[in-house]
Amino acid sequence: MRLPGTRYQEPGWEEVRKLLGQCSLAALRTLDPVRLLDASAGQDTLAGYVERTGERLRQARHSARAQAPGNSYGDTVLELALGLLYELQARAADWQAFCTAVANEQARIEGFWREAGGEALLRKKLNDMYAVLRDKVDADNYQAACGRPCSPNRIYAYRMLDTAYGEIARLFADWEQHRAQVGAILGRQLQGTPIEVRQLRTIADCRAEWLLRWSETLEAFGGAVGPLHTRSKRFANLKTSPDKIAGMLREIGDYEALSSNRDRDWLQDRDDAALWMEDYWRVLQESEEAATPGPDLILEAREDALDLDDAAEPEAEAAMPPPDPQLEVLAAAVSLPPGYLQAAGEAEERAGWVARELDGDGLAVRLAVYAKLLGPGDESYPDAWRDPATGELPTMQQLAGLAQVSLPTLRKRRDAAIARLEAATMRRTA
Repeated sequence: MRLPGTRYQEPGWEEVRKLLGQCSLAALRTLDPVRLLDASAGQDTLAGYVERTGERLRQARHSARAQAPGNSYGDTVLELALGLLYELQARAADWQAFCTAVANEQARIEGFWREAGGEALLRKKLNDMYAVLRDKVDADNYQAACGRPCSPNRIYAYRMLDTAYGEIARLFADWEQHRAQVGAILGRQLQGTPIEVRQLRTIADCRAEWLLRWSETLEAFGGAVGPLHTRSKRFANLKTSPDKIAGMLREIGDYEALSSNRDRDWLQDRDDAALWMEDYWRVLQESEEAATPGPDLILEAREDALDLDDAAEPEAEAAMPPPDPQLEVLAAAVSLPPGYLQAAGEAEERAGWVARELDGDGLAVRLAVYAKLLGPGDESYPDAWRDPATGELPTMQQLAGLAQVSLPTLRKRRDAAIARLEAATMRRTA
């Protein structure tokens, strides 16, 4: 299932879940699960867990599972796993809920993780934590993308409807073997091949009444009560609202159709953006010639900046602190050369007022801003900013890894920074 802003709702989630579970168990063996029982040490244990699990994930970066596609947007399983791990660090309540679940199980069976099957139980609690976190992250990013309220429970409902559509499509495709159930879903006795079998091409073609009847038939034909006919309150607002179901099915279908072009639309957007930037620079140049100060929005590397660099005391370079080992690990994890972060940060000292305006955003966000406004391969970029493998700025996935945030979070921070730049530009030219 694909919805605006979401990244974790496609089949690749299963591999993300398995990779996180595998690396989490390895990390907890070194952390000692007993520490999870100390409520007063929650932040410390969370920090230790994130650090150790991140190390295990990066060690597994060359495995087939880590490199497998995580979704249809191009994110790998490793990228999605790292993104969700770093989101956990910012959502301590989810970690506390996991620790509480472990403590409850400990009260029932002391040291359960050391018993036969104990690690499997611990892994299930980790899976539950990440399943809840996944829907929270995707709900937040859906709201950011659409500007409409969305709860984790609504994301869960979208996924249920998408799964239900898949089951209905499977039954329709093999209708002769499921004649009675398909007839019950359609609400009539079947006489020959039902036309609906040919009409159901995408989820947008699925009707709400079919889905309601499908849920109703499950107990008779599958032995389990359908999701819309249980006593659970999770789908209570859908059980009597076929219009809501129809709207949600239509939304999933519309977005899948809209996003099916993948990169073809993005390439056109890139070309349009390049033309827009050319016009933008021309207007700024004309304003400068007319004695109205026009700022160089990205690289204000004028002669005065170069003079300042040349005049800098030689001791300044010698006094630079040694590279941070953790930053070196981050760079290696996203296939960037050792020393990249330090060298890129030093090169940015020439970037002028833009770098000063965005000083609080971090290097990864600033590079994402430059890539968005000028493209990944502008001639004005210092060599220290470029990925030697491509000759361009690091990709958004690489920058998200450097910033230790998910890709959607990095996009939000980048767009917020660009909005501040635009406001600053208006002030400087007013």
